[in-house]
Amino acid sequence: MKSAATIARSATLPFLLGGGTFVVFLIILELVVSLGLFNRFVVPLPTDVLAALPRIVVEEDAPGRFLLTLSEALSAGILVAVSGVAIGALLYRFDLLREATETWVAAAASAPTVLLYPLFLVIFGRNTATIIAMGFVAGLAPVILKTLEGLSATRGVLVNVGRSFNLTPSQQFWKILFPAALPTIFVGLRIGLIFTMLNIVGVEFLINFGGLGQLINEMADRYDVPGTYAAILFVVLISVLLFIVIERLERWLRPKS
Repeated sequence: MKSAATIARSATLPFLLGGGTFVVFLIILELVVSLGLFNRFVVPLPTDVLAALPRIVVEEDAPGRFLLTLSEALSAGILVAVSGVAIGALLYRFDLLREATETWVAAAASAPTVLLYPLFLVIFGRNTATIIAMGFVAGLAPVILKTLEGLSATRGVLVNVGRSFNLTPSQQFWKILFPAALPTIFVGLRIGLIFTMLNIVGVEFLINFGGLGQLINEMADRYDVPGTYAAILFVVLISVLLFIVIERLERWLRPKS
């Protein structure tokens, strides 16, 4: 068995390598922009972006906007996870329903759903419900497809073992099909969360309402380039937090033996 020191080292080295690579990239970008190879009105100095962070935190209530966008993303993400897995399981259970709708779901996964925001504005109004609904619609299709894929790829021998023990359909799903499909389902959840985040921030930007998307819109309207990039950093932070939550959830549902 690996020692605790070896496990800690194996977890720390990738983090240090990734962080070091990012720092080196920022240093190179600082030099390139300082030399005038990139227009500062398009790509600001990284030091200017870092200097803008305290300003947008104090003057633009970036923490409050961050929490609002995070809550919208979490709400949409939970709806996507629950509904996507349930619908995927339903399509797996009924072949006729799968044959009738699978192509349409695949088409929806590649459709630019953000263009539907005027319709959602009419239905829900200019509020957070519209933003959450847009995020939900955008992230739903990948979760459905990956759930269906994972359930369909379950090895037949596992299903046969469940039948030999006279498991009910419900027991077979929760004890065999669902655990076997979990890795593929989580791939779909990650893809779905990407689509959800893109649409939530995009709709906030388009309708100038909500959290970080609205902040990015306001910074861009003022042509505050460092402030715009600083606001984008908060969006990246939300994405990192969501993926950490997904990773922890997967580890909890699939404990290592």
